[in-house]
Amino acid sequence: MKTGIYITNTESNTGRSLVTLGVLKVLLSKVTKVGYFRPIINDYPKGVHDNHIETMISYFNLDMEYKDAYGFTMSQVVKYKNMGQEARLIDQIIDRYKQLKEKFDVVVVEGSDFDNKGVTFELDLNIEFAKNLSIPTILVSSAKDRNMGSAIANIDLAIKSFAERDVVVQSVVMNRVEPGNCEMMREELSKVVPAETSIEIIPEIKKLGSPTIKEINDELGGTVLFGENLLCKQADRYDVGAMQLRNYLDRVEENSLIITPGDRSDIILAALQANASANYPSIAGIVVTGGIAPEPQIVRLIEGLPNIVPIILVNDVTFVAAKKISDVKPKLHPGLPRKIDLSISTFEKYVDTDFLIDKFRSFKTDVVTPHMFQYNLVAKAKSKKQHIVLPEGTDPRILQAASSLVDQGVVDITLLGRRDEIITKATEIGVKINGNIKIIDPVESEYYEDYWKTYHELRKHKNIPEDMARDAMADVSYFGTMMVYKGHADGMVSGAAHTTAHTIIPALQFIKTKPGVKTVSSVFFMCLDDHVSVMGDCAVNVSPTAEQLAEIAVTSADSAIAFGIDPKVALLSYSSGTSGSGIEVDKVRAATEKAIAARPDLKIEGPIQYDAAVDPSVGKSKMPDSQVAGQANVLIFPDLNTGNNTYKAIQRETGALAIGPMLQGLNKPVNDLSRGCTVDDIFNTVVITAIQAQEGF
Repeated sequence: MKTGIYITNTESNTGRSLVTLGVLKVLLSKVTKVGYFRPIINDYPKGVHDNHIETMISYFNLDMEYKDAYGFTMSQVVKYKNMGQEARLIDQIIDRYKQLKEKFDVVVVEGSDFDNKGVTFELDLNIEFAKNLSIPTILVSSAKDRNMGSAIANIDLAIKSFAERDVVVQSVVMNRVEPGNCEMMREELSKVVPAETSIEIIPEIKKLGSPTIKEINDELGGTVLFGENLLCKQADRYDVGAMQLRNYLDRVEENSLIITPGDRSDIILAALQANASANYPSIAGIVVTGGIAPEPQIVRLIEGLPNIVPIILVNDVTFVAAKKISDVKPKLHPGLPRKIDLSISTFEKYVDTDFLIDKFRSFKTDVVTPHMFQYNLVAKAKSKKQHIVLPEGTDPRILQAASSLVDQGVVDITLLGRRDEIITKATEIGVKINGNIKIIDPVESEYYEDYWKTYHELRKHKNIPEDMARDAMADVSYFGTMMVYKGHADGMVSGAAHTTAHTIIPALQFIKTKPGVKTVSSVFFMCLDDHVSVMGDCAVNVSPTAEQLAEIAVTSADSAIAFGIDPKVALLSYSSGTSGSGIEVDKVRAATEKAIAARPDLKIEGPIQYDAAVDPSVGKSKMPDSQVAGQANVLIFPDLNTGNNTYKAIQRETGALAIGPMLQGLNKPVNDLSRGCTVDDIFNTVVITAIQAQEGF
């Protein structure tokens, strides 16, 4: 059954977008296709799009066009109302929604922004839409800047307004509650909210309520003098720099926006110096007021500074500028991925998603989309947080991925390298290294002596001298691997700037393979439109023997099981069953026999051609009695040449998401990246490494 869910609010600035983001993320982990629809959007100048629609479509890569994601603009709605044609308006909204419902399993419908004609007018519209679309409703309200009694009265009135028109609110989300008042708010809400309606409380998260410098500049109509590439920085507060410098500096607070007249060069330079100093907080930016640009000599000084925050020039005097800045309300934008990620992680932390799961229980399916698979991976990694070491600490991609992983609470991270170099590189690319990311310089580490002595002991049978052991542990790959060996980290991910050999050889030397495993191999998780295939070996073994191929098949099946996939294993060749012969197909046939003998509990088929393995009609035709043919999801290639080229061809031609490679067979998880990897590749590889650590393989 196809249906939807309606998310609306009681007034403007409730933080409804946080709930919408969270709901979309949860739904994409449970159903195949999710659509997004806004019955009404605000009026925008020609060429300007609704930022909510842009964000949802781009962030979640929804399969829809912008024009299909909304019904009418607010001015069109007013026109229909003035003409007495509200019924026609609703009919057309229903029609637009039903068209989307035919295409998607679930459609998330987001209400209006409450920015135009008044709360009562828009509340009535949203109630009418929810009623006529006949879908469950989530009502979002805010406790920001109001006492508890007022906040509760507001939600009570809204729920009664819905009930009067036979619309039952399924869930109430009270957002932006003072952290110390959350439990009391829940108790008081339970007195007015119907028993069948769930209550969710989300505390005030300062970062989510802070506008970006770009939003502030847009509101003030300013000119960017410096730091245009850092306009996405958020300002948590603002400070007016009007007093004498000696009194002002002690008032500067972390991540504040400095507002000062353009002729106060002392304040401007002092703020920049304080930002660069370890003894003062970092600032978000500077607003120069009065239309007075800094003098050329000051501009020259600023241009020579290594760390420049955004500096914008506005025509307003300081008082007026400060008033306008205090009124800026942060909006959701596609260009703010960190804020979007924080919104989603906040929703997941504080909201009981079982309500949503229950509402959409009928949409359970065996189909696994990339979104579903990734969501489940991240959720599993978060369930038992692991500590992952990343040796290539100065690589910009590593820094960006590490920051995202830690911000979302997926894993704990240690970066290897010189602290000053890592901090400098992070600053250059606008990544904040907070206290949750640990940095270790191998040769300066407290572990260094123990590590090289351990390495010397482990490799003394190879006549490794002490000085060579010291040199080895000065290498970030060896040091990171030893961290895993010693249990100081749960797993390692490397290879963004090093060769595969540089990553794997240390692991083979002293982490070694699991008992009973002789072959280290790799798999990719190939996320196609409606399912995930496990493909191996595509990265390590050039020409495996029959024994190695059998071991790769069994190990890959176990990897599939660990990641929630019921394995149906196909050992691929250029012929199916007994139809062909030759050295290579005979090798695959022997490997299949060995794999079945080793693990009779698994569904294994081979030799089998790729089309017979994955296409139900071809599989039934060529191997009608097979339990695997036509439905294989663990694909074992006969050699590296075939495997590597095939997975890359599928990835490029279909746009599939390839997660990996994941090394398998080692005692502890160490994974190798491609030197052409993206930030997303690193993120996903760290996630699967964390899950390997959880599972003990």
